[in-house]
Amino acid sequence: MSEKQFRIRRMQPGDAGEASRLEREIFSQPWSRQGFLDALACDNVIFLVAETGEELAGYCGMYCALDEGEITNVAVSEKLRNRGVGRMLVEQLLKEAQASGIRRVILEVRVSNDSAIRLYERLGFSVCGIRKGFYEKPREDGYVMALSQ
Repeated sequence: MSEKQFRIRRMQPGDAGEASRLEREIFSQPWSRQGFLDALACDNVIFLVAETGEELAGYCGMYCALDEGEITNVAVSEKLRNRGVGRMLVEQLLKEAQASGIRRVILEVRVSNDSAIRLYERLGFSVCGIRKGFYEKPREDGYVMALSQ
């Protein structure tokens, strides 16, 4: 499947169930359907989904405050990884954030998540700190990464 077969759009409340299913597939402490609905009800968020037409391939989201954004999760279905979906989602999220006046973006990532770290570095993020024991299940440190736009 090529990149052109993925469509990026704003997440809608009707996507919350599928996004929650994807969370359970990937993360040890997944967001619930209600968690997505609560986030989407806020004015200061940007959540995007990538779809293939028949299924949700991935999603990402950001909370915004003044001129700073914090990326929450970037999730791509395991069977659709290594096809550029994560990169496309984050690139579009950064474009929309910049258009909304966001000048600095931060995120946390598990120190063992080499593929995500490489993606973020290719997009211009750099490690600016470490949060000891930030993640649970399993317990692990998290890098804080930042990008100034």
